[in-house]
Amino acid sequence: MTQASVPPDVDQVLRHNRMVMVRHVSVRFALGAALVGLPFVLQSVGVSVSALTVLPILPGLFLLLFLYLRVGLGRRLKVCEKVLRTYPLEYRSRVVKKQSQRLLLGDVHTVKLSVRGQHGAPFMRAVSASTVRRWPEGAEGGDAWFAGDSAFGGVMILAGTGDLFFLQPAGWEKFASERAQANPERRARAEQAGISRRLEKEPSPMAGLGN
Repeated sequence: MTQASVPPDVDQVLRHNRMVMVRHVSVRFALGAALVGLPFVLQSVGVSVSALTVLPILPGLFLLLFLYLRVGLGRRLKVCEKVLRTYPLEYRSRVVKKQSQRLLLGDVHTVKLSVRGQHGAPFMRAVSASTVRRWPEGAEGGDAWFAGDSAFGGVMILAGTGDLFFLQPAGWEKFASERAQANPERRARAEQAGISRRLEKEPSPMAGLGN
């Protein structure tokens, strides 16, 4: 039986990525809290307050602030789950990564999911559902599973690692007419999956602070 004939277990993929997200966020929260609390611990054991002892507070606060913004604005696990509950998984035999950008919401990768022998696959912008800033090792040129609608977006599950990415078209406006002319059933399905509007965009820090 070939790998292409065995789609991944959706619940298992969601559990895996949820655990990765919790571990990723927990480590960074613990580090930020430790930096903020260190001066108070030093003071409690008798170390006199100075500019040097309070210095860790600043990077600790910045770490916690950016973690809050990324988790609040860059998290895509919930919408990925909705997509996976709405659309079937389709096999893609090759993942091509064009570039990556380091943004506030996380690393955004421009990728193409194609089927060997077929042409015309659009470039999509991919954000890790687990908020991890990395491109999985060995994913380039590998295979994946896609669920969604190429004009609206969807999700990518890397076959080798189980990493989950939220996708939307790299040229969002390029597909505006296709989305507008889509039949009611197609639009309703995209609405149900939570991908009828553009979600993959760099968030405003001030908007995050207002949430």
